[in-house]
Amino acid sequence: MPGGAIEVPPRDQRGQDVHLGRVPPRLPPGNGDGRSFREPEPGPLISNAKLGMAMFLSAEAMFFAGLVGAFVVLRASAPLWPPPFQPRLPVLVTGLNTLILLASGVTMMRAVRAVRGADQSGLVSGLRLTAILGALFLAIQGYEWVRLVHFGLTASSGSYGSAFYTLIGAHGVHVFAALTWLAVIWALASRKRFALGNHLPVSLCGMYWLFVVALWPILYLLVYLT
Repeated sequence: MPGGAIEVPPRDQRGQDVHLGRVPPRLPPGNGDGRSFREPEPGPLISNAKLGMAMFLSAEAMFFAGLVGAFVVLRASAPLWPPPFQPRLPVLVTGLNTLILLASGVTMMRAVRAVRGADQSGLVSGLRLTAILGALFLAIQGYEWVRLVHFGLTASSGSYGSAFYTLIGAHGVHVFAALTWLAVIWALASRKRFALGNHLPVSLCGMYWLFVVALWPILYLLVYLT
């Protein structure tokens, strides 16, 4: 080198040497110790079980839509509704019973939130309150149906009685099925079966319960108030 000067290799903006004519080697993919690393693949947005439950509830909604449509057509074709000499429906008592069922929806949502947060005591208490409110709703409905039958409103007394018991009775059967499922989930939760993060059964039961809860105000408005 002329003049004894020392040649300094060029550097990049970060102060690192740049070797002209050579491509710096790339580090192997991994976490720095030479081992390969793969990013976890994203899971599905909704589980197959929840998707199946959503499809089942869609079919149930179509079933009740058919019943509601038949009820509306039957009522529109009747000259008087309710027909003469038929007992009137218990609007006030059923309205209070509607609030009871809506309250059970709130407690059910709290139970689902508790199991997702690993709160076992909150899960058990939420399921217990939901079961009590659901059983109370069915008990009051059953008592009113017995009174209506005693006053002469039966499924065979005419189109009014058959339409009432078909539509309201179908909902009652669904509430009973949901209550049976809820009792099983409550028994399992009391034994801490959902303590390890397996909250899917509770979520599925919550979806079905909230469906029957959300359906009832529509039926109450249609059958009892209009």
